[in-house]
Amino acid sequence: MSKTGTATAGKGSIVAIVAMFFLFAMISFVTNLAAPLGTIWKNNYEWSGMLGNMMNFLAYLFMGIPAGNMLVRIGYKKTALTAMAVGLVGLIFQWLSGRVGGTVEVFAVAGQAVTLNFIIYLLGAFICGFCVCMLNTVVNPMLNLLGGGGNTGNQLVQAGGSFNSLAGTLTPLFVGMLIGQVTDRTSMLDVAPLLYIAMGVFVIAFVIISCVAIPEPHMKKGGVAKVKYSHSAWNFRHTLLGVIGIFFYVGIEVGIPGVLIFYLSDPEASGITTNATAVAGGVAAIYWLLMLVGRLVSTVISGKVSSRTQLLVVTITAICLICGAIFLSSDIRVSMPAYSAADGFTTAEVPAKALLLVLCGLCTSVMWGGIFNLAVEGLGKYTAQASGFFMMMVVGGGVMPLIQNAIANSVGYMASYWLVVAMLAYLLFYAVAGCKNVNKDIPVDEESVPDPRNL
Repeated sequence: MSKTGTATAGKGSIVAIVAMFFLFAMISFVTNLAAPLGTIWKNNYEWSGMLGNMMNFLAYLFMGIPAGNMLVRIGYKKTALTAMAVGLVGLIFQWLSGRVGGTVEVFAVAGQAVTLNFIIYLLGAFICGFCVCMLNTVVNPMLNLLGGGGNTGNQLVQAGGSFNSLAGTLTPLFVGMLIGQVTDRTSMLDVAPLLYIAMGVFVIAFVIISCVAIPEPHMKKGGVAKVKYSHSAWNFRHTLLGVIGIFFYVGIEVGIPGVLIFYLSDPEASGITTNATAVAGGVAAIYWLLMLVGRLVSTVISGKVSSRTQLLVVTITAICLICGAIFLSSDIRVSMPAYSAADGFTTAEVPAKALLLVLCGLCTSVMWGGIFNLAVEGLGKYTAQASGFFMMMVVGGGVMPLIQNAIANSVGYMASYWLVVAMLAYLLFYAVAGCKNVNKDIPVDEESVPDPRNL
């Protein structure tokens, strides 16, 4: 290839990488609306705190494999564009939940009437889940591919995750700023400005992605009709165990700050009596900010430090931090950054255990990239198929936090974190032994058959 051709290909790859980073940010922006918005609905329905989050992640269960099939059939770009359109629809539904159906009773739960606007909100969260599932299906294998797999592939995934964490940092902070203190009058109308911004971002993103040339290496050309698949991604033990690991990991990532928000928003539990929801949003934002820091650090070191080593270190550290938070007395308090409608950015006295939980952001930051990288290593032509399986299991981000929230309502916020410790123990097992590829005898190279029309 000529120098000019090489330069052009390089520029094309850079543009594609930047586009994937942007999509990574969109994933976090949409996903992290669920938990802080849940504080609004929890004021009306105590059992509903994590239900919007559950609906968002439940969509992965239905869309995971279809999203993987879309990627194979129509490519990365068209899948991303479809996701943008679907995400816009989901945000419109959430916006409508603040304007219609507030007095229309649909059914009752535990003797409490559930109104139509709550159903509309849940439907919007479910639709947004389809969006982020498709986006996740696109960005992870694409970045791993653009990086050439291995440590470099993980390096790009972690770099993209940094943008994901940046959006995750800003989202709960903005929602907390808009809500302030949740009262009986707080509604989705209070966060309408953020939803307007989100809709505008989706429209802009659609236009940008439409104009970007994204490589489609698996889309066959020149007389190739199909690719032979003698096996399945499920036949690889390390992939199967990695898929389970992703299920638990997303539950960990979402559950830690999600339950923390509810804990700090509860004046009786946290001892925070002024602007509790705003303080909770500010503290949760630090968790996502530390995820950004962790991913930036991982981006730098991933070229030399293996995914397995990183996963081992952060899993052990997270277990220690969470156990510390569980046993630490709530009377021990520290000052942490917060936001007040009256004073702007300030500090607030919060239980020290909140600080330990927030520090877990440094640990969870590298888990997704590490698990994904280890689980698809050596898959070859089965990578796109495996990506669909991974997306299906992201439903763990809805299931496990919902279970954790139920435990929190029954026996206490901190006791619910034992579930997180158990999930981390599985990830430790995966890093120690489960990630080893014991199925190297399965052929993974592309085996194309000619299109009979061209014979």
